[in-house]
Amino acid sequence: MGHYIKRLFYGLIFVSLLNVSAQSIENEEVSVLLEFQNTDAPQDRFDVFFNSVNRYNINSAYDWLDTIKVYFANAQKTKDSTAARLYKVMQTQVYNDLGEFDKSTALAKELHGIMDSLNPNSRKIVLDVLDDNYANLQLYDKQIEIRKEKQEMGLTENVAFYDIYSNLGLHRKARNQYIMEVKPTIADNDSYGLAKYHSKVGNYLRLDNSAPTAISELKKAKAYLDVFLNDISVQKTEEQLFESDLLKAEIQGNIGKCHVLLNEYEEAIPHLESSIEILKTSSKNIHKSEVIENTLNLADANLQLERFSAAKRSLDTDFDSISMLQNIKRNSLLAAYYDKVENFKNAATYYKRNERIKDSLTQKQSSIIKQQLVTIVANEDLENSQRLIDEQKKINELARSEMKAKDERINLVFISLIFTLLGFAGLVYAYLKSIKNQRLIAEQKHIIENSLVEKDSLLKEIHHRVKNNLQMVSSLLSLQTKNTRSKAAIVALEEGKSRVKAMALIHQKLYQNDDLSVIEMQGYIESLINSVQSVYKKGGHNISITIDAEGTELDIDRAIPFGLILNELVSNSFKYAFPENDENGKIYIHLRKNGEQGYFEYTDNGVGLPEDTDERTHSSMGIRLMNRLVNQLQSKLNIDKETEGVRFWFNFN
Repeated sequence: MGHYIKRLFYGLIFVSLLNVSAQSIENEEVSVLLEFQNTDAPQDRFDVFFNSVNRYNINSAYDWLDTIKVYFANAQKTKDSTAARLYKVMQTQVYNDLGEFDKSTALAKELHGIMDSLNPNSRKIVLDVLDDNYANLQLYDKQIEIRKEKQEMGLTENVAFYDIYSNLGLHRKARNQYIMEVKPTIADNDSYGLAKYHSKVGNYLRLDNSAPTAISELKKAKAYLDVFLNDISVQKTEEQLFESDLLKAEIQGNIGKCHVLLNEYEEAIPHLESSIEILKTSSKNIHKSEVIENTLNLADANLQLERFSAAKRSLDTDFDSISMLQNIKRNSLLAAYYDKVENFKNAATYYKRNERIKDSLTQKQSSIIKQQLVTIVANEDLENSQRLIDEQKKINELARSEMKAKDERINLVFISLIFTLLGFAGLVYAYLKSIKNQRLIAEQKHIIENSLVEKDSLLKEIHHRVKNNLQMVSSLLSLQTKNTRSKAAIVALEEGKSRVKAMALIHQKLYQNDDLSVIEMQGYIESLINSVQSVYKKGGHNISITIDAEGTELDIDRAIPFGLILNELVSNSFKYAFPENDENGKIYIHLRKNGEQGYFEYTDNGVGLPEDTDERTHSSMGIRLMNRLVNQLQSKLNIDKETEGVRFWFNFN
């Protein structure tokens, strides 16, 4: 009996081992490269390569490149031109994934020359690869040409410029154009589209050093992405889930970088670590660059928290490809690390290395700008030079044939040398002329840049002086108040002083801004209310003030009337709205501007306006002033006395 029980026991163990083995085989990730090799037809291999969610899940891009080269060589041997073109398209993409953009561009140009022989899918891939290569090589004029071609082929509806603006450092312009072009195309129920939209806007805000606002946008993006992932009514493909994970990692990484900008290093670290882990699984160049950025920010955070070992591990990471700007940042962090650990010799080495790189970067950026300006001229000169070379070859061939027919070899050689020297002199002349043109362009660019800097400095100085003059007026009013005994006169002078401060604050915000044409209204309103509170909030008011004007910008012609209107409304609320108790006092300020249309609303829950408001309108200085200011904005002031407290609102252009 015991013998049978023993055999039964071993049998159960054997079955369990089989189940475990089956589960491990089932869970083992299948190599996409192996699937590629087990596929027979070239077109099927092409589909496996481009349709896989993550073709580098097990095998590296170099493994793929070696394999594809073998198939390409076999296709050439068998003279299978269709298969050879498909394998060349794949090679183009692999070189792009490896960050070898020059090699990828060379192959893509060859395919671009035979575009008519490619199928529609291959054409799109070639143009997309060229688009990405030119962006990474900073050849933005070429990138625009490719995008125009994609539009002509019906692959895109319009030519987008916002990412090019961002690459050139014009992040605010990029954000504004992105919002204008993309927002209207996204449906209200498209959670994934909204997540991508808010993620992009948040990133542009981060790059524009508006970290608090950026975090708000990025959190919206994360919320929309969570809605998409938790929606069980929609079946999601493996590719959609993979892309969603990458988008979530992008959002987390950008939130982490915002926290670093705000010196919130403890909050930044988990976001950055999670983002790096997920983005490593992607083969896209933009994600590779994000991994580097996140790693450098992680090192920065650990360095600030004096976690030196963790910071050094991040800085010692071996990246496949790193941009010059990222290399400068890494060298700066390494120098800071060695400073903190008191290894000053190594710190000095990295500081010097950065100086050399920065000099090189300055020269490179100047060269790139010149390249964008003279591209057309350069192409024409190249064609003319090639024509001259071809003509010279014909002349030399003619000379050699004549030398064979004639005995005067020395004279013919001499004539040939003369032609050669003339051609060479022409080429030298063309080269020297090209250098002269480049110097002229550089000088003109330098003059224009200096003029722009001087203009901005003068404008800032003007706004600074206007602010100082207005502060002097305010001081004179304060002096007059001290020498006045009439209460009515004192009140009038204080009101005038408050209005002058509101205008001075406008000019202060302008000369503190990088952009002298507009004022960010959220910060201005907060500063204005603080100014009013310093005058009227002497009894320790507990009024709750809510400001909803995030992201709204106004020019000075609209900002000054608006500031005076708001000054009147807030002053009146502090003076009259809560005469007995302000424990539950609330003020709500809403300002929005969408394109050419704007809307302003102001409410409080105080005692409201008196019954004879209409009669007092003609005698009240404050209401008359507000009506005139609203007229300047080409609108009409609306007053609602039916609700609790008071409500003012108007639309403006």
